[in-house]
Amino acid sequence: MKKFLILFFVMPFCFISAQTNPEKDQKEINAVLKAQRIAWSKNNIDDYMEGYWKSDSLKLYSKNGIIQGWYNVSAHYKKFYPDKDYTGVLSYRINDISQIEEGAYYVLAEYHVKRDAGNLDGYFMLIFKRIGDEWKIIANTTT
Repeated sequence: MKKFLILFFVMPFCFISAQTNPEKDQKEINAVLKAQRIAWSKNNIDDYMEGYWKSDSLKLYSKNGIIQGWYNVSAHYKKFYPDKDYTGVLSYRINDISQIEEGAYYVLAEYHVKRDAGNLDGYFMLIFKRIGDEWKIIANTTT
């Protein structure tokens, strides 16, 4: 009987802690995006890539086609944005962060890059997934 009572009182707390908190999730995702924006604006592609899933399954879809794998995406950014003249200063306008399922969100946003090599403006959609205790981008579509 004691075991039943302990389980009766403890189990609801286990379920409560396992539930997602969309407000907290969105705040953490925004923190990843902020860290990426700062890293990009400092021409620090390595730190920028910390927001991405370090996996061969990571995908980036842009005007250059589909690039698969963390190392390939990193190499792509380093090739096309070799220095501060090309990375410039990045700003975002986040239009929507919506939960897909528990542990996964999509982000719809606009980006603006003010740079010496010519300004860039466009849109992106990111898929974030909680991996371990971190939010990581597992797919990126950029126009």
